[in-house]
Amino acid sequence: MTATDFDCVTVSDVTRRFGRRRALSGVSLVARSGRIVGVLGPNGAGKSTLIGLLATLIRPTSGEIRYGDGLPAEGGAAIRGRIGLLAHDLHLYLELTARENLEFFANLYGLPQAGPRAADALTRAGLAERADDRVAGFSRGMRQRLALERALLHDPRLVLLDEPFTGLDEAAARALVARLGEIRAGGAIVIVATHDLDLVDGLLDEAVLLVGGRLAPLAAGAGSLRARYRVQVGERGA
Repeated sequence: MTATDFDCVTVSDVTRRFGRRRALSGVSLVARSGRIVGVLGPNGAGKSTLIGLLATLIRPTSGEIRYGDGLPAEGGAAIRGRIGLLAHDLHLYLELTARENLEFFANLYGLPQAGPRAADALTRAGLAERADDRVAGFSRGMRQRLALERALLHDPRLVLLDEPFTGLDEAAARALVARLGEIRAGGAIVIVATHDLDLVDGLLDEAVLLVGGRLAPLAAGAGSLRARYRVQVGERGA
C-alpha cells in the first residue's frame, strides 16, 4: 500500500517537548479508516500538539507516527497531500470572497474543475448565497464552516479537526455532526479533538482521554460520554 492509500495511522510511544516542557509523553494510538476517534481532555492536555504532530506540522521528539507503512520523512508531500486539517487558525484569506478562497485552494491542490468543486463545497457549507462576499464580513461560525469544506476539497484520507464546533450555533453544529458521519462513511480516518462532549456523544467510534500529556482509553460504562469523562477527569476538567 502506498502512502496515498494508507488505511490506518499509528502513533507509537510519541513524546513531544518544547524546550524543558513536555507536552506529550509516551502517546500511542491507532486510528483506522471508516472510524471517528475523539481525543478528549481539558485545556492544556496536549490535544492541539497531537493534532499538529498528526498533520506533520511538527515532529515528535521521540517515537514515530506511521501513515500505513510510511513515515513522513519517506512519504513527504504524498502523505501531506492526503491530510485535511481544520485547526484554530482557519487558513482563510479574509480579503477574498468565499468562492475565491475555495477556488484558490482547489488550484493549490492541483484539482480539476476548481469552480464546480468550490460551488459544491459552498452548498455543503450552507454558504451558496454568500459565495461572492468577502470572508472578512463573515461570522466565526460561517468562517468555520467554510474552513471545514476547504480542508475537505481534496478528499483527504486523514481528516484532523481541532475543536471544530467553535463558534457554531446549534443548527450548524448538528450539520457538522452529520457531515462527519458522511466523511466516515466515505472511508476517511477522522480524528476530532474536542471538549464539546454532548455534541459528539453517539458519533465517536472510539474515545481516548489526554490529560497532562498522557493518553488513556476513556472508561467504559453505560453513562453519557460526559459522565464517563468526569469519572476520570473530575468536574474541573469537564
